Amino acid sequence: MVNAESYPDWEAVYRDNVDRIYRLMFTKVGNRADAEDLTAEVFLAALRPMRVSATVGEVRAYLTATARTVLAGHWRRTLGREITSIPEQPEPADPATPNEESTEISEVSAQLENVLDQLPEQYRRILRLRFLEGYSVREAAAELGVSVANAKVLQHRALRRAAQLNGEVRGE
Repeated sequence: MVNAESYPDWEAVYRDNVDRIYRLMFTKVGNRADAEDLTAEVFLAALRPMRVSATVGEVRAYLTATARTVLAGHWRRTLGREITSIPEQPEPADPATPNEESTEISEVSAQLENVLDQLPEQYRRILRLRFLEGYSVREAAAELGVSVANAKVLQHRALRRAAQLNGEVRGE
């Protein structure tokens, strides 16, 4: 299928990397629809400048860098700020050993709860459904008893307000 040196064509690049890029995006955004859109955006952005003659490692590194850029654009559009942390080589954490990363996660979780607690009930509910429970917009709308268009508006307003509150919590 794919030799160790390079890919035979663009289709081989796509087939070999699409699942990895999709999983990466899904872990960062937490919902299928956005992950699919962002994955497509990564490949569209990489299509023109990427050389198929590059080695497999170079292609993968380029796609990861492109994913980082696409993700930054997504968070900038969604939250009004860039969040671009994609680790190069994720290391499995030992759950029995508290470490710096678990402390950071605890702090971020506390900050998230603090921001969510300050939001109006509808905003809090739409964000929890969409990003913490992984509901689609349609599913969240049904759960809230509103139209899909209304759910999109609620989500947009809730994200903007949460970003404002997050800046206030962090002292920005």
